[in-house]
Amino acid sequence: MKISIRGEHSLRSLIQCIYEQLLEIEQTYAVNFARRVTIYMTTTDGNGNVVFCRNARGDEVFDMKTDGPYSSSADHYDPS
Repeated sequence: MKISIRGEHSLRSLIQCIYEQLLEIEQTYAVNFARRVTIYMTTTDGNGNVVFCRNARGDEVFDMKTDGPYSSSADHYDPS
């Protein structure tokens, strides 16, 4: 499944748009799971000019990896 979002948007707006698209996939196609999700984006300054993410040393950051959302201890709490 490919989701394409055209135009320049704030990250807040992109979060909402991606959420809405995933909700539609869930509701329309009855899909409840996915794996190996990759998001490619070109970061900009709000005027269409490309900007690069940099770490504290000034090196460009090209990718981020995660094993999923934060898991709190409440997610695993068993009161019995």
